[in-house]
Amino acid sequence: MLFMGTPDFAAPALAALLEAGHEVAAVFTKPDRRRGRGRRQALPSVAAYARELGLVVRQPESLQDDDALPLVAGLEPEVIVVAAYGLLLPAAALDLPKFGTLNVHPSLLPAYRGAAPVSQAILDGVETTGVTVMALDEGLDSGPIVAQEATGIGADEDAAMLTRRLFEMGGRLLVETLPRWERGEIEAAPQDESLATFTRRLTREDGRIDWSRPAAYIARKVRAHTPWPGSFTHWGGRTLKVIAARARDGDGEPGRVLAVGGGAAVGTGGGLLALERVQLEGGRQMEIGEFLRGHGGFIGARLG
Repeated sequence: MLFMGTPDFAAPALAALLEAGHEVAAVFTKPDRRRGRGRRQALPSVAAYARELGLVVRQPESLQDDDALPLVAGLEPEVIVVAAYGLLLPAAALDLPKFGTLNVHPSLLPAYRGAAPVSQAILDGVETTGVTVMALDEGLDSGPIVAQEATGIGADEDAAMLTRRLFEMGGRLLVETLPRWERGEIEAAPQDESLATFTRRLTREDGRIDWSRPAAYIARKVRAHTPWPGSFTHWGGRTLKVIAARARDGDGEPGRVLAVGGGAAVGTGGGLLALERVQLEGGRQMEIGEFLRGHGGFIGARLG
């Protein structure tokens, strides 16, 4: 088996496969990237985890060039498992393994194909999502479905929490599914294209709060955009990040900060957004009570 994944939330899927006794010939992740203020080279989380376990790690810049395919073929995998890898696999690579290439996708396909399925599900306010194991093809998350498992979305669950939980589910589902898949006991089911919905890669600008939207939507946005791109507004010429918030009843001018029950809430296009934790540019995260004690002019201010 080859495992292909990059971010920290993909590690539980790798761990589940190893704990179940699957032999992983190599782990493919994206190359090291410079991160942080010091711009130091940093290993992808899955690469660091795999090296701790003594696994072979490969980090090609691309799998589309002539040198990459022999790298995969030379390992003679019987199956390839992909979990948030971040690089496109050419058709020739998909067809190499005896049992194909399986991908773990954090949605109930064909819903929420694409780059941001978890964030979009939270933002849309759906109550149920899940994880899909599919046979990877050349399309965008369009391969036939091998297995699925549904789960509810917690009322306070943000995208970081839910993504990790879904990939933990995906790891368990892989462990349950792989033996039956390799014995030929599972027939992959084609996706219904008429039900397909799509998501796009999030940008920094997606984090900007529009106070004319309803409070319930903005509260979901705060959860959906944690950790990236975050949710932010502006106050006094500085960026103010809203780390945690909840919708509550009440009325107020959109963007106007009101004193509510010893805390602060912001008027929206429908209801109030009660602020719970914020971070002003150049400062640290604070609970709203602490923030108010240090920023006396906040109540009554107009945000955005």
